[in-house]
Amino acid sequence: MTGRFAGLELLATAVLVLDERFRVQYGNPAAENLLAIAARNLRGQELPALFAERAELEKLLDDALQARWDFASQSLHFERPGGEPLALACVVARTDAADAPLVVELRPIGEQLRIEREERLIDQQAASRELIRNLAHEIRNPLGGVRGSAQLLERELGRAELREYTQVIIGEADRLQSLMDRLLTPQQMPRPAPLNIHEVLERVRALVLAEFSQGVTIICNYDPSVPDLEGDREQLIQALLNVVRNAAQALTSETNRPWRRGSIILRTRIARQITIARQRHKLALELQVIDDGPGVPVEIQERIFHPLMSGREGGSGLGLSLAQTFVHYHGGMIDCESRPGRTVFRILLPLT
Repeated sequence: MTGRFAGLELLATAVLVLDERFRVQYGNPAAENLLAIAARNLRGQELPALFAERAELEKLLDDALQARWDFASQSLHFERPGGEPLALACVVARTDAADAPLVVELRPIGEQLRIEREERLIDQQAASRELIRNLAHEIRNPLGGVRGSAQLLERELGRAELREYTQVIIGEADRLQSLMDRLLTPQQMPRPAPLNIHEVLERVRALVLAEFSQGVTIICNYDPSVPDLEGDREQLIQALLNVVRNAAQALTSETNRPWRRGSIILRTRIARQITIARQRHKLALELQVIDDGPGVPVEIQERIFHPLMSGREGGSGLGLSLAQTFVHYHGGMIDCESRPGRTVFRILLPLT
């Protein structure tokens, strides 16, 4: 069998040959490397069973088998045991061989999808920040007038029970004022100094465990070779605290109790030759916050970093927006991939 496909051995692209029942008859060395499965173990496996979108891939292969033309898909995810799903582009072609009628080409597109998500986040964040700043400035002025009028009215009221109502007005005005201040605070630029990101993470870990003393376990998976970076310690603590606290809240929420397992992983690695916020960097820190909770609701996944967007009842919707802003000030980006049982917030920060 291998001799028939000797021409595929030297290809850099992952190629699989399938029979009419979509079982793998041959996989070239590039396919072995991409899928991390030896050719002898690949042989005989039904290819659709290896992917999250099994039904979609089966239809793709069946259409190619019946219609005798090529199809392409950009949304397949290979399920790696013990690892994150691998995003792949898939092209299927029909051959003339009766016992091996289908050839499948697989190409990783995870980095491409990440950059596309990042481009959308950058554009959305810029528009959102401008809108929120304008709204905050417009709200602050009349809010001050409302509070001042309530104070004047309170002085004229003779009955103590009536002053309770003015106190409600004053209290709510102060709450809104605090919200406006938080919306405008991120304009303060960072004051960078050398720092160890693991010391920052240990500080965040201690704060979260103090707040969520039960039901949450935080596992540290640090790369000791990660060098110091230039950054504002307080801003990075606040950004990471917002992300990790968000995960802890998802794990301990009463509405999420059926999903609750209580595990958060803090993982650091070095990334090389990577694009962050439209800039190419030779070296960067890749920091992942991984939890095994219920996941981010699908309907808000694309808007999770927008100001005032919250998937939690009673949430302000500012935590992740502020985290993204602080990380952006350091030349970095945060993105999120989520499904039930696994949510990954990926934070990239330049090291050069």
